[in-house]
Amino acid sequence: MNYPEEMCAPMRADLTSVGFVELKTSEAVSELLDKKEGTVLLIVNSVCGCAAGNARPAVKIATRFEKKANTFATVFAGQDIEATAKAREYMIPFPPSSPSIAVFKNGKLVHCIERHHIEGRSAEMIADNLKDCFEQIC
Repeated sequence: MNYPEEMCAPMRADLTSVGFVELKTSEAVSELLDKKEGTVLLIVNSVCGCAAGNARPAVKIATRFEKKANTFATVFAGQDIEATAKAREYMIPFPPSSPSIAVFKNGKLVHCIERHHIEGRSAEMIADNLKDCFEQIC
């Protein structure tokens, strides 16, 4: 079941307004994640409260780090069905989780923050986790 676009539009804009690239098709996901150079942060966006209160604020903070991913991208669970399914293929061995945040380097998954690591943690704690990741790989 897809969520209505009018409900999701503000949640999409929350990320695209700070430079996130929306990946709405499986082809767009493959085109980005099959590149073998650079770093990509990909958030599986969601309508849930932990996406609004924790995950989206955390990745927005991460866009301001000195060391950071080359590309910030997003798919929307419950809306971009095929794109989300394709993104989750790249996130194996981690099970499907919404929201979730993955970092890829040179086409390989190097870091994943699952929903159970997002719930109950502040945006600042999640952003610090991403900062540590970027310090190591960027």
